[in-house]
Amino acid sequence: MTPRLPLAHETWFVHDDVGADWGFVFQAATIGMLVAALLITLAVRFVAARWWSGVEVPAVAHLADWTPFILRMHLGVSLVGLLSLGAFLAPPMELAWDVPSVLLGAVVLVLAILFFAGWRTREVAIALILAGPIAILQYGPLEIVQRIDLLGCAAFLYYTGAGRWSVDHERGHARELTPLTIAQAAWVLRVAVGVCLIIVAFNEKLAQPDLALKFLAEYPHFNVFRELGLNVTDLQFTRIAGATEVFFGLMLISGAMPQVGVVAIGIPFNLTLFFFGDVELLGHLPIYGTMVVILILGCSDRTRRLLSLAWPSRRAVQRATAQADAFDRDHARRPGPVAGVTPEGGTA
Repeated sequence: MTPRLPLAHETWFVHDDVGADWGFVFQAATIGMLVAALLITLAVRFVAARWWSGVEVPAVAHLADWTPFILRMHLGVSLVGLLSLGAFLAPPMELAWDVPSVLLGAVVLVLAILFFAGWRTREVAIALILAGPIAILQYGPLEIVQRIDLLGCAAFLYYTGAGRWSVDHERGHARELTPLTIAQAAWVLRVAVGVCLIIVAFNEKLAQPDLALKFLAEYPHFNVFRELGLNVTDLQFTRIAGATEVFFGLMLISGAMPQVGVVAIGIPFNLTLFFFGDVELLGHLPIYGTMVVILILGCSDRTRRLLSLAWPSRRAVQRATAQADAFDRDHARRPGPVAGVTPEGGTA
């Protein structure tokens, strides 16, 4: 059997309540791996800022105008798919035949349809964001916090609007993707999804190693190192997997080398699909959509600079745009539309 990485949501498949064990987090080996993840992230960002941040892929970069459409489709399919499985925003959030569950299910269905249509997308995004705190009354805060990636997707669409192939666009109500809009939308998306990965790493692995051990006992082939003949115990592998997921989250938050980061994160997330099928696919679709959006924005120097901003203030965006213009002049490139965004702030 092909070995696969344990980056699935373990609470989606193992339902035992084992309790937290923060002592595992503060063991020297775990601390060392977490510090290494942070240092590697800082080193990657330093290298990206000084020497190399990615390669130009114009054919992909010119899809920037379509990123809201891409994220709307991923988000809508995820919501409808989870609803068909009898779940709210994640597989463990089961919907029952009672008034609160029926109301939550109806809200999800309406929001998904409106995302598909692209009608009043900014208002729909706000509604999805508000649905999270309301659902805390039904499922508790931890389950909702673990889906903070949905918050990032909704916030991205709040900033960008519906984009192409939408009712809003046909009616002339779609927003233009200015450099400031892209910087703000990309910032909240990558930070939210990065934080989501870090929260899941702690909740399902580092702070609950017994849960990870139960998961590996049920799905032993997920210990890739042991499958390769290496003497790595399940507990050691839990530490490695948790630190790796934290590293992926930090890389997303940093915005550095987005093309490399997307490939690195995408490999384990896609491998788990062969084992967990529709549950894994539907639950992770917002993250897959995020990866596609970040990859597209990472394929142009202009949008790559916007993607890596530590804070998307107006001044920082203007400075990044000016640097992109200088880069174009130094490399004898036409400083016109790049990746769907013109230097003046309109769409190409």
